[in-house]
Amino acid sequence: MARFGHLPGGVCFAALFAASLCFGTVLVSPLAPAHAATGDVRDNKIKTPPKGARVNVVANKITYDAQTKTAVAIGKVILTYGDYELVATRVTYDQRNDKMTAVGEVRLTEPGGNILEADRASLMNKFKDGFAEHLRLLLTNDVIITADYAVRQDGYLTVYTNVVYNACNNCRTSSGEPLWQLRSRQVTHDEKEGVIYHKDATFEFAGADIITLPYFSHADPTVKRRTGFLSPRFSYASVYGAGVEVPYFWNLAPNYDFTFSPVITSEQGPLLKGEWRHRLANGSYNVDVAGIYQLSMGSDAAGNSRFRGAARTDGEFDLNDNWTWGWDGTLVSDKNFMDKYKIDSRDETIDRLYITGINDRNYFSAQALHFQTLDSDDNQDIFPTALPYIEHSYTFDQPVLGGEFGYDWNLYSISRTDVVFANDPDLPLTNVNLGTDQTRAVANLRWQKQIINSMGQVITPFGNLRGDVYVTENLPDDDDLTQENDTTTRFQPTAGLDMRWPFLTNTEGGQHILTPVTQVIASTDEEDIDKKGNEDAINVNFDATNLFLHDRFSGLDRYEGGTRINTGLLYTFLSENGGFLRASLGESFHVAGKNSFDVQSGLGETSSDLVAALALQPWDSLRFSYQIRMEEDFSAIKTQEAGLSLNFDRFSGSFYYADVDADPDAGRPNNEEQVWGGAGWNFSGGWSLYGGARYDLKESKLIRDTVGVGFNCECFNFRVFYEEDRANEDQGVDRSVQFAIDLKSLGNNIGSVPSQ
Repeated sequence: MARFGHLPGGVCFAALFAASLCFGTVLVSPLAPAHAATGDVRDNKIKTPPKGARVNVVANKITYDAQTKTAVAIGKVILTYGDYELVATRVTYDQRNDKMTAVGEVRLTEPGGNILEADRASLMNKFKDGFAEHLRLLLTNDVIITADYAVRQDGYLTVYTNVVYNACNNCRTSSGEPLWQLRSRQVTHDEKEGVIYHKDATFEFAGADIITLPYFSHADPTVKRRTGFLSPRFSYASVYGAGVEVPYFWNLAPNYDFTFSPVITSEQGPLLKGEWRHRLANGSYNVDVAGIYQLSMGSDAAGNSRFRGAARTDGEFDLNDNWTWGWDGTLVSDKNFMDKYKIDSRDETIDRLYITGINDRNYFSAQALHFQTLDSDDNQDIFPTALPYIEHSYTFDQPVLGGEFGYDWNLYSISRTDVVFANDPDLPLTNVNLGTDQTRAVANLRWQKQIINSMGQVITPFGNLRGDVYVTENLPDDDDLTQENDTTTRFQPTAGLDMRWPFLTNTEGGQHILTPVTQVIASTDEEDIDKKGNEDAINVNFDATNLFLHDRFSGLDRYEGGTRINTGLLYTFLSENGGFLRASLGESFHVAGKNSFDVQSGLGETSSDLVAALALQPWDSLRFSYQIRMEEDFSAIKTQEAGLSLNFDRFSGSFYYADVDADPDAGRPNNEEQVWGGAGWNFSGGWSLYGGARYDLKESKLIRDTVGVGFNCECFNFRVFYEEDRANEDQGVDRSVQFAIDLKSLGNNIGSVPSQ
C-alpha cells in the first residue's frame, strides 16, 4: 500500500475535489422548487477545505513518469481532502495537458453526506472543463439522481444528458417501479445565473407518463428567492364552483416582494389576489388584497353584489429591546366575501394600532381598536370603536410590609354609531345594557404576602384598593326608550386571606397531594350599575378555574362585592410513569353584603352551585377532561363540558361535549348542547381515512361535517376531503372540496388551499 501527500501532482488532486464537487452540487439541485426557499441571498453549496489543506492519497500502487509528467494511482485509490473523500480504482493526472481522470467505481463523498458515484470522470483546463459518465447521486434526503453523461464548460456551465430524479426508494408499485420519477432529456445548470434549464421533461407516476414539458427552468438551491410561478392550487366551493389558482412571485429586492395570485373560477370569473411583503431593519409589514367582479350573483345573501373585495394589512416593529409597535387591519366590501371565497373564516375582525412595552414583570399597552362583525346577522352599528384602550401593570422590586406590592390601571374610551336598547329585536341578549359612548378609568393598588408556617400551611393575606371613574353618554333606558348621560365614580377596598394546607404522601405507584383550600374575602358592595355601560364583563363562566379568584367577572366594568367564603379540595396524583390525575371540588358562600351576580350564573344565591373538574392522563396517548357546575343538592346540572383525545398507533381522535344552560344576562339567550370532534385511521399500505363533525343536540341538526381520504409514503402525500357547513341557515349549505399533493423534495402543497 502506498501513500503520498505532496508529489508533483498532489495539488492537482486537491483541485480534483473542488471541481468534482461541481457534479455533486449541480445534481443536488435540478428539481428543488424555487418557491420552497425563503431567504434573500445566494448560498454557495461548495464547501472548499481551508487554504493549505493537504491531499492524502492511499493506493495499492503509485507511479510518476517525470518525462510525461503523469502521476498514476492504481488499486483501491482513496483521496482525502479536508472532509471530502474520493474513491476509485485508478486516478491519473496528466500535468502537461492539465487533465485529471478517475475511472472504476468512482465515489465522491461530500461533507454534508451526499455521495456521487460514476463510472468515469475527467477534468481539464485548470479543472474548468470536464465530463463524467453514468452518474449516480445519493442525497442525504434519500433522493437518487442519475444521468448518462455530464459535460462541464468554462467553469460554470454543466450539461446533463438523460437525467432521472427519484425520491421513492421504498415507495414502489407492484411491479417494482418508483411511485413517481422525473425524466429529462437534457438539463443545463448555469451557475452564474443560478438557473437550471430542463428540456423534454416527463413526470411519471406509477409507471405512466402524466405530463411532458418541452422546456422549463427554475432557480438552483443557491438561489433562495427568484421571480417565477409557484405551485398551483385547486378547490371547489358552492359560491364559485371549481377554481384553480396560479400564483406568480416577484422578487423585487432582498427585503420585499409581491405575489400575484389570480384564481380562475368556473362560475364567477377571475378572483384577483395579491400579497406585498416588506422587511425592514427593525420589523416587517404585509398587505393582502383580493377582489372579484362576479359573473353571477346567484343568492340574495347580504352584500352579494357584482364587485366584492377585501384588503388586510399587519405589521410590527421594534423600538428597542422592550418596546414594540404595530397594526392589524381589515377592510371588506361585505361580511360574507372572505368566508365564501375561502380567504378568512373569522366571524369578527379587530382593527388595531398598538404600542407595547414588557420589562420583567411589568407591562404597558396602548391601543386603538375597531371591532368589525363578519356575521350577516349582526348589526355593525352596535360594534364599538375604542380610542384609546390602555393597560398598565407594575410590580415593585422591593417588598412592602414584607410582601409584593404593585399597581394596575386601565383606561378606555369607546363610541358607537347606534344605541342598543334592551328590547331591540335585532339584539337577542335581552338584559344586557351596552352604552353607546363611554369613557372609563380604573386604578388599583394590590398587595399580598405568602407565609408558610411550621405545619406546612400556606397562608396568603392580600388586599386591593380600587377606584373607577365613568363618563357615559347615550345610555339606553329600557323603561321609556330614552337615552341618558351620566358621570359616576366608585371606590372599592378588598381584603382577603387565602389558606391552603397540602398533604403529601408517596405510594408505590406515585405521589398523592391533597390540598384543602379556604378563602375569606371582604369587599364593599358593588354600586348601582344602571348608570354605566357594561362592555367587558358580560360573560360570567363560573367553574373550577375561577373558584378561588377574588373577582370572578371577566372584565372591569363589574366587580364582585360583599363578603364571601370560597372553599374546596384540590387533589393531584403524579404517576411514576409520567401520567397524572388532577381533580377539584368547591363552592362559594356569599355571607354578607350585596351579591353582584344573577341566579343563572351559579353565584347569585347565598350558597353557590357546586363546581368540579377532572383531568386524567394515564399515558401520553390518552387524555380526558371534565368540568361540571351543578345545584348544591346535586338535583340539576347547569353546565358540563367533556373532552377526550386519543393518539394510538393507527388511530387518533378528539371528541368534545358541552351542555350549557341559558343565561341572558351573560349573553346566552338559549340552552346549548353540542358534540363535536374528529378522528383518523391509518391503514396499512399508506392509506388513511379521517373525518369530523359538529352536531347540535338541542336543535337535532348537523352543523358541519368533513370526510377525507389520504395516502402517504416516503416520497408522496395525497389528501382530499369534502366539507359541508350549515352554520348559516339563511344561506343554505356551503359545500367545498379541497385537495393537496406533496412530492418529496420536488414541491409541497401542489393543489393545496387554506383551510376554513
